[in-house]
Amino acid sequence: MERFKKRLKNLSAFLLDEALKEKIEKVIVWSAIILFILHLLFIAVVDSHVLESSVFKDLTISPISAIYTPFSIILIYEVYLLVYYLPKSISSYIGKQYEIITLILIRKIFYDLSKLEFSEEWFSIEGDLKFTVDILATLILFVLIFLFYKIYQNNKSLEKKKMSLKTKKHINLKKAFASILVPIAAILAVYSLVFWIYETTINPIQISDSIKSINNIFFDDFFSILILTDVLLLLFSLLQTDEFSRVIRNSGFIISTILIKLSFSADGILNAILIVAAVSFGVILIYIYSLYQKINKKELEEIE
Repeated sequence: MERFKKRLKNLSAFLLDEALKEKIEKVIVWSAIILFILHLLFIAVVDSHVLESSVFKDLTISPISAIYTPFSIILIYEVYLLVYYLPKSISSYIGKQYEIITLILIRKIFYDLSKLEFSEEWFSIEGDLKFTVDILATLILFVLIFLFYKIYQNNKSLEKKKMSLKTKKHINLKKAFASILVPIAAILAVYSLVFWIYETTINPIQISDSIKSINNIFFDDFFSILILTDVLLLLFSLLQTDEFSRVIRNSGFIISTILIKLSFSADGILNAILIVAAVSFGVILIYIYSLYQKINKKELEEIE
């Protein structure tokens, strides 16, 4: 048992190391640049009729559609950052979830941007209406995430600086969860990609729908894993504290994650509404939690 704990500790120290994070960041950035250039070259080859690509026509409509590729690579790094921040703070961990869903929405916008139909009947065209809703949702999400982090920073100054033994044990537990999540996410990403390639190879006619589904195929399953992880962490956190406001905040964050997960099953305007509702719920939760923190701080000052 002690040997297992030691190996798990070494694994978490390696996977959650700052130096490794910087290396992964460099690899991701260069991969995004290279694949973006390759996608542009592929579009140029198809446009010059050197190569026929009726199968991947949705990804070769215009150079704008090439932006879809580097954003997909950046999302992989965001998933790693999500797990990286899990042991540090529940709020920063949830904040990363909100960043990921916003980036997924932006990636979808870049995909739809190349297929816009410019017409006087803009709002009567389904694709153009979805694009407009997604643009507005992205702006709202950007503001909401800013508010979330602003309230979180204010909360940090209110919370106790001293770390108890229970808190240290809970952080070590979160490190163990994070160490397990990293390989799970990697395996799930590879499996999802292989499954998507296999599916599109069998049904090349449905490639358009397959490209849309790749927005969801990995993240739908990944957020299901996150929900289970969040529930387990919530249960273990009860060993650390029974503070009402903290328990409600952590429970509410799980609801927020579930709403994000449900958004993958929705389409069009409902998809954007669920995402905005999830992030709005998280912002309201952390704001109310900050009010409780102020009350607790005031009570402690009165006692002292």
